[in-house]
Amino acid sequence: MPAPLAIVKAKFENKDKLVDQIVAMLSKQTDENKDDLRKRLLGASNAKLLKLHAACKTTDDKFGSHDKLVEATASAMSKSKDKDFVAKLGSFSSARLLDLERVASRRLKAAAAKAKA
Repeated sequence: MPAPLAIVKAKFENKDKLVDQIVAMLSKQTDENKDDLRKRLLGASNAKLLKLHAACKTTDDKFGSHDKLVEATASAMSKSKDKDFVAKLGSFSSARLLDLERVASRRLKAAAAKAKA
């Protein structure tokens, strides 16, 4: 498996371009100033930036936005009517929500398969 630096250079040419893409995706989700966010992300490791980019890209491609991911996660956990719980999910990161949604979806599919059998 190639090192994170090699992946960054192969896909994005350099760390600055990767950070610019992440800032563009995250600026919709956060109220933080773009310059402050960019400065903070430049101090992060390449591996962490690659994980963050993958989570943001999956969120945008599969769900469209962070809010839709929150709704999908809440419905997969069968707690979409609990407004306090949905508000708490809204404070979670995209990566954490993707994990929660994936686990909840698997549980629903397993329960449906068990009910059929």
